[in-house]
Amino acid sequence: MGKSFDAALIWEFLPILLSYLHVTLFILAASLFFGVLLGLLIALPRLYNVAVLNRIAAVYVSFVRGTPILIQLFLVFYGVPALLQLVDFDMSRMNPIVFVIITYALGSAASISEVIRGAVNAVDRGQLEGAYAVGMTGPQAFFRIVLPQAFVIAFPNFASTVIGFLKDTSLAYSIGVMDMMGRGQTLIATTAHTLEVYIGLTIIYYLTVLLLEKGFALTEIRLQRHEQRIASA
Repeated sequence: MGKSFDAALIWEFLPILLSYLHVTLFILAASLFFGVLLGLLIALPRLYNVAVLNRIAAVYVSFVRGTPILIQLFLVFYGVPALLQLVDFDMSRMNPIVFVIITYALGSAASISEVIRGAVNAVDRGQLEGAYAVGMTGPQAFFRIVLPQAFVIAFPNFASTVIGFLKDTSLAYSIGVMDMMGRGQTLIATTAHTLEVYIGLTIIYYLTVLLLEKGFALTEIRLQRHEQRIASA
């Protein structure tokens, strides 16, 4: 059982925990960077109904979205090194943060691919026909006409995905990553003040989410204004 509650310790723990926020944000940024790239690759076969690849992408999305991220993390952390040992590739000394980024990139790719697919389908088909009419190829029409409009449509859902995965990063400590949650666990082990540590973590996560939400809201307003200027031109 932990020691008696001491509210003053919350403010003492806050700067210690906050000093590891950059690790959490790095995990989020790196995994989302690769997740967006992979998500686009997953979305394309489903958008254009590419035989076989369409089914593989659908199964992948269904599996990732239907299983807990913690189980996926353990599968990657223990499974990938075991598989690579079959070809004499040793990952035993690899930094655990690499496995976290791989897991979250694969997980975010499934969600992002669905966001992209829904947004692209929401773009007026007349835009695509107009692009073909002026001589654009399929890839040119997609990347220059459809995708920019789809990005504006997808942005609110993308923002929600980012915030969701920020909270999921709190599981990284389970495989030894020293992020905010990992540092919190060491504080709990050394001080036995569990509640104070978790309150401190709650404050930091909540304020970070509020800042992200504000940033996303301002960005969305600017994107919409930009689209309105283009439409009225």
